[in-house]
Amino acid sequence: MNALDFHQAFSTGALSATELLDQALERVSARDPKVTAFLQVDEEGARKAAQALDARRASGEPLGPLAGVPVAIKDNICTEGLLTTAGSKMLAHYRPPYDATVVSRLRKADALLIGKTNLDEFAMGSSCENSAFFPSRNPWDLHRVPGGSSGGSAAAVAAGMVPLALGSDTGGSIRQPAALCGLTGMKPSYGLVSRYGLIAFASSFDQIGPIASSARECAWLLESIAGHDPRDATSLPTGFERQAPPRSLRGFRLGYPKEFRDVLVEPAVQSRINKAVKALEALEAEVIPVRLPSIDASLATYLVLATAEASSNLARYDGVHYGLRAQGCADLESLTARSRAAGFGPEVRRRICLGTFALSSGYYDAYYRKAAAVRRRIQADFRKAFARVDVIVGPTSPIPAFPLGERSNDPLTMYAVDVFTLAANLAGLPALSMPCGRTRDGLPVGLQLMGPRLSDPRLLAIAECYQANSSHHLETAPMCQEG
Repeated sequence: MNALDFHQAFSTGALSATELLDQALERVSARDPKVTAFLQVDEEGARKAAQALDARRASGEPLGPLAGVPVAIKDNICTEGLLTTAGSKMLAHYRPPYDATVVSRLRKADALLIGKTNLDEFAMGSSCENSAFFPSRNPWDLHRVPGGSSGGSAAAVAAGMVPLALGSDTGGSIRQPAALCGLTGMKPSYGLVSRYGLIAFASSFDQIGPIASSARECAWLLESIAGHDPRDATSLPTGFERQAPPRSLRGFRLGYPKEFRDVLVEPAVQSRINKAVKALEALEAEVIPVRLPSIDASLATYLVLATAEASSNLARYDGVHYGLRAQGCADLESLTARSRAAGFGPEVRRRICLGTFALSSGYYDAYYRKAAAVRRRIQADFRKAFARVDVIVGPTSPIPAFPLGERSNDPLTMYAVDVFTLAANLAGLPALSMPCGRTRDGLPVGLQLMGPRLSDPRLLAIAECYQANSSHHLETAPMCQEG
């Protein structure tokens, strides 16, 4: 059952919200011990919400657009009274006194929030192996990573435990796990979805977005969470309204950047991408070459800017205000140092050190200021490209899901997994990944679409058109077929 099936079963009275919840919890109980997608399952809270929903339906009250649909929440998104750890020992016991805006909107839409999903600590990673608690596994192959940092959310959907999940995307953290797990994942335009209640990594990059089997479900979820929020200073004064998908892509111009073709991509991935581009052409889209001259600098630019923002954002974890507090410290300096040493994992410490160095006296101009200038050039390159095309296409990841532990000791090769996704965050653009086939080993491959700022409805409509004429998004991981 996808999200639409859940909603229809509830709205027609075929199944109660409690029965739908029971189905989801049974799958979590059976499958999560193998996948380890969840950090916490809120059965009590979800059951109370389901019972209240059943009572409201019985009384004839109007219900929200997601009534009866189970949704999982990435654990860097605040949930009132429920542990929100960001995958870190630093926040292992943190219970927020408020809901993030997206959580409030999901509750208003009558979604059933069943738990919090695993992630790379503070959303810093591309494999979900940097969690302070345990790694998550890919439902297509339990010996491989689900991607990151929203790996738990993607694994939960791919394993059929929930039909919808929220992730966050700072440099590809929704799209990359969606690609590796055979799902559709969307990073909205920067500012379209409120960041209020999202534990910050890099504030000018972070965006919350949906993960689901299909573009239609992503659009459906995005309608409920998008819109202006006065509590987020970067929130845009606009919402999201789903656009009906076209029957063909006649009149659409799709750009395939030369720079994407020059990146070393695993042959099995490149083969699937080439077939997907031909399928788009068969739908009457015009595919033309475009140039993004500065995009080669995306990875270096991102690492300087994002780590600098991380250094600033994570300075609040000082052992005083909240979070882990080391004991037996003689002064504030030792308290802060020992609390951070005990609370932060190696990848978070690495990025804080990189960011602090980039911002330090004598190096600010050489690193941070130069990276900010390159970011503006990347944004200008996209503006020029979108003057010629409607959408830019290419791979989401240069490789399929890789074995657990293969890259965990080599940060540079791990960072390179995000080479195709970083630019959309640098430019604040909407981007999505959708499945376009599998390798000979049966591993999913993702096709990425990027559009101009606030072209989110059109981007999803194009994805829906592609999916209406293909079946890749209907393929399910083997463990979903075992019952």
